[in-house]
Amino acid sequence: MIYQRSSALFREAQTYIPGGVNSPVRAFKAVGGTPIFVKEAKGAYLYDEDGNQLVDYIASWGPMILGHAFEPVIEAITDRARKGTSFGMPTEIETTLAKLAVEMVPNIDKIRFVNSGTEACMSAVRLARGYSGKEKIIKFAGCYHGHADAFLIQAGSGAVTFGSPSSPGVTQGTAKDTLLARYNDLENVEALVKANAEEIAAVIIEPVAGNMGCIPPSPDFIKGLRELCTQQNILLIFDEVMTGFRLAPGGAQEYLGINADILCFGKVIGGGLPVGAFAAREEIMKFLAPEGPVYQAGTLSGNPLAMSAGLAMLSTLNEKGEIFGSLEKKTTYLHEGIAGVLESHGIIHQINREGSMISVHFTEDPVVDFDSAKAGDNETFKRYFHGMLKQGIYLPPSAYESYFLNDALSYDDLDATIKALERVAPDLK
Repeated sequence: MIYQRSSALFREAQTYIPGGVNSPVRAFKAVGGTPIFVKEAKGAYLYDEDGNQLVDYIASWGPMILGHAFEPVIEAITDRARKGTSFGMPTEIETTLAKLAVEMVPNIDKIRFVNSGTEACMSAVRLARGYSGKEKIIKFAGCYHGHADAFLIQAGSGAVTFGSPSSPGVTQGTAKDTLLARYNDLENVEALVKANAEEIAAVIIEPVAGNMGCIPPSPDFIKGLRELCTQQNILLIFDEVMTGFRLAPGGAQEYLGINADILCFGKVIGGGLPVGAFAAREEIMKFLAPEGPVYQAGTLSGNPLAMSAGLAMLSTLNEKGEIFGSLEKKTTYLHEGIAGVLESHGIIHQINREGSMISVHFTEDPVVDFDSAKAGDNETFKRYFHGMLKQGIYLPPSAYESYFLNDALSYDDLDATIKALERVAPDLK
């Protein structure tokens, strides 16, 4: 494939934008090479600035669950835009979308819209602290909750030590209130709770991890985490920015059969526009301003264009619940096809899958947490990524990102992907 136009655009972007991108993973640092600049997309396909067609397996990192340029969403945005794009005042559509979300998702009474997943998670933690009167939180290594200071924390020296900043600009004072645990390791969480029980406001977790590849929680781990939080009067926050309205109409709570205390949403809930949200039961949400003392605000929160896109997306998913089963079947089919090719060529690998999320890891041992994800062979992954890209298949440009399937993908697309891997596989040994 030819990427002359993309290469020229990237050089120009680097002159005006740090690193040439507005979100780091887009820069291809993890895989090398020049990022692809997209011109347009439709259904399951991306069309780049050089005229190449690519089968898309990131779906804008999740929100395009029904495919790109999904007609009801496009029509809703277009119709709403003619009436004005922002008012800084309440609109009826905010309540309409809020009502639908509350009806679809178990265990929530009220929801507050923001502009991104980062905002949602940041606000959820503030609400948990305000509600509980406690300051510390537990997060898990490898789980990403946006770029708010409290979440950019790396491991301390032991199971019960404080974390330390993993980015310049995050203060030690902030880091001391974030405790870092190992995903799928309940004993590790119990040790942290035992040492800090009276100070922990909340545990925040991706109920199905998507930022160290796709890593499902073990049933005992997620069930035990819920029980531990209940016993110790700690709020459990599910970061469902990825899993919300993707794994099931009611998200990971419905899919896993586990209720959290506070939920964070993004991606699918905005239909492809910048939307985040956080939600909880009435007793928690009443602590939020203007009803309560915990302050949160946003000029563009509840933006009518974004609400229109989200309403069109969620309405379709609510009316056509069979989409989730369809997506899961397609993901299983892809899983079995990829595994068959890699096994036939003797390539060591692990494949993780949950619902319509999936990832391939070039490692011998099961991938259950961040440490086991890091054990993967990144050189093999780079050859895999670029080999598939040359075949017209666009995968996440990082070994630490989940694929997100969209329902516009046909079985012909899946077969083409598997056949492309057949051609790439000899170079992966």
